[in-house]
Amino acid sequence: MGKRVVTEADRQRRRPTRQGQVLSEQLFVDTALRLLAQEDGQGLSVRRLAAALGTDPSTLYRYFRGMDDLTLAIGDELMRRAVAGWRATGRWRSDLRELGLRVHASYLAHPQAAVLTASRVSGRIHEVAADEVILGILRTAGFGDRDAVRIYHAFVDQSLAFAVLDAASLALPRTAREADEAMWQTTYARLPAATHPHIAATSRHLIAHMNISAYPSALDMLLDSAQAQLADVQGAVGDQ
Repeated sequence: MGKRVVTEADRQRRRPTRQGQVLSEQLFVDTALRLLAQEDGQGLSVRRLAAALGTDPSTLYRYFRGMDDLTLAIGDELMRRAVAGWRATGRWRSDLRELGLRVHASYLAHPQAAVLTASRVSGRIHEVAADEVILGILRTAGFGDRDAVRIYHAFVDQSLAFAVLDAASLALPRTAREADEAMWQTTYARLPAATHPHIAATSRHLIAHMNISAYPSALDMLLDSAQAQLADVQGAVGDQ
């Protein structure tokens, strides 16, 4: 049986740590995000996290069942930041587009954390709340339950998949990332039309677009498809 994690109020440490901080679950998550963002290649560990907070490594287990539980909390925090301040307008397509862009941006703001958490299902409060909102937007727009889940699934997976793809690029060492970005101009743009006619014909567009995330375009394609499907359903109902 795993260790029981007590409530935040019960486990709150009132005496500051050596760093002058009062420990809390939120402080652990915020510190973990800060450590993950550091470009020192050390990653995240219980010992490193405790050192940053000025406390004993065992203290983590008063707040989390272990590092995996902390990982889930980090993912939930990224989702909380994504939806913070968002307000529904009642226009389902624009609301979903804004949510998708927010989720993508939240994960890209913490690329190392995105790679670590995007494939996980935390079941925590902010993730669940976001899922409820997305499904509510789709069902209120008129999608049936099966279609609402299908579109929700594609929407969430697409947002997180692009976040991981783009975050992985941002997490590269700067020299590697710059070399990748330059490749479109140093290699692709120089390929002759005699051997690579299609690349040669589109090279200027490749240079302009390939170092920019394709997520907004992919999101619009998904929403175009969903909008067309909804129009077909509503048209079929109107014809009856």
